[in-house]
Amino acid sequence: MEHQTPDVLVVGSGIAGCAAALAAAREGADVLVATKAERPEHASSDWAQGGIATTRGGPDQLKQDILDASAGEADPEAVDVLVNDAADAVEDVLVDTLDVPFDEDGDGFDYAQEAAHSEDRILHVDASTGQHILRPFLAHLDNHDQVEMLEDTAALDLITDEGLVAGALLDRDPETGEESTTGTPVFAGTTVLATGGVGSLFRRSTNPAGSTGDGVAMAALAGADVTDMEYVQFHPTAYDDEDPFLVSEAVRGEGAVLRNADGERFMPDYHEDAELAPRDVVARAVEAEREETDEVVLDVSPLDFASEFPDLATTCEERSVDWEAGISVAPCEHFLCGGVTVDTEGRASLDRLFAVGECAHTGVHGANRLASTSLLEGLVWGRRAGEAAVGRGPVEIEPPELLDRDPDLPAGFADDKFRRLRRLMDEYVGLRRTHNDLERAQGVLRRLKGEVDAYVRTRTARDLYELRNAAVVGLLIVRQAREHTESVGCHHLTEAPDAGH
Repeated sequence: MEHQTPDVLVVGSGIAGCAAALAAAREGADVLVATKAERPEHASSDWAQGGIATTRGGPDQLKQDILDASAGEADPEAVDVLVNDAADAVEDVLVDTLDVPFDEDGDGFDYAQEAAHSEDRILHVDASTGQHILRPFLAHLDNHDQVEMLEDTAALDLITDEGLVAGALLDRDPETGEESTTGTPVFAGTTVLATGGVGSLFRRSTNPAGSTGDGVAMAALAGADVTDMEYVQFHPTAYDDEDPFLVSEAVRGEGAVLRNADGERFMPDYHEDAELAPRDVVARAVEAEREETDEVVLDVSPLDFASEFPDLATTCEERSVDWEAGISVAPCEHFLCGGVTVDTEGRASLDRLFAVGECAHTGVHGANRLASTSLLEGLVWGRRAGEAAVGRGPVEIEPPELLDRDPDLPAGFADDKFRRLRRLMDEYVGLRRTHNDLERAQGVLRRLKGEVDAYVRTRTARDLYELRNAAVVGLLIVRQAREHTESVGCHHLTEAPDAGH
């Protein structure tokens, strides 16, 4: 049976995956990008609002801001890589290659201010920066002779042999484009995971649908090291609705303030930097004020909101939100600071496996990510991983056998289990946690994973594998949260563990 054998297989098509594909192709590699996305807006990078951080005032100051925001948990060596590569990566890819139309003022780029940054240093396109980066990036790769894009395609499992990753099983045949009921193997010299975040584990998230932690789960199941999963960041200002939208931190950077239902500005009581405190601090303060007074609104009256953030103003109008009266906000799952453990070139602990972007743990974010560093991290590590991934020939080994011999699952099976998973994560593994809640969540998740595993053994379906991945990731978050008995950054415990635990 013929199989595709690209030099580099990239799983995911956000900025990190695109950067890895571009870098590998520039080195002469044949690259296959397999992505669940069918349109750019299905990737988290497309949803990024605020922008991309730069080293405008010098790398040392950006490094210090990252370390401070991380609650002292960021890896200084990893941060050095980020800040030292930042200017070249932005210039090379975003400016020279993609010609991203960053906003300008009379003297050049219009740099924005965001929380926990000590200066204005955020390059942006209004409050829709992600789509102005990702869409031209995808178009550029579509026209690249050495890159093949395979959309609406999920990786189901990694193909491994004694610590070596030889590729992945896909749910669509790259040659015919047809769905595969038992998985189609792709053997690659190296495999780069760039699958994004874990927002689908929570009821309210700023991530697109399908953010089920696939890369983290597949890597963990294959035996790769996974680190800092307890650090799940919640954004403090998402519109308070079952279908939230993010209100960029840049809005607070331009002067918007948070008020409770009594009209009181409260952030100065929580932190000396008020609305521009680190995200974890602001998120917990917003939640506390909501519980005390029932509502928190973002007061945008100190700025010309419609003029400075026309895309956000349009979104408000489309959703019938009267922003002039204040935008009702609540914390919302936003970003996973942990992930597959990688080195400064994106190498994971398994041979020939790389991970980049939100599914990777580079060490840059520590316990709390600094605003507008996610696009930069994806760009920098994507380039580095793509270059390092070149030079290994494909190895064809016996792939795992996926079965599809039992009848289809009942209608809504995966959806029902996902709702149960999200209720559990919201209640027990959210913004504030207790040891007893984490213990309870671990027990329920183990039972859920066992139930899902029983079905996965005899059925091959994307939604079932996504559910498996979400259960694996939920267990990793809970397990590492239980092991971390002190509050730090995003991991906030409201009580000490019981004696004997």
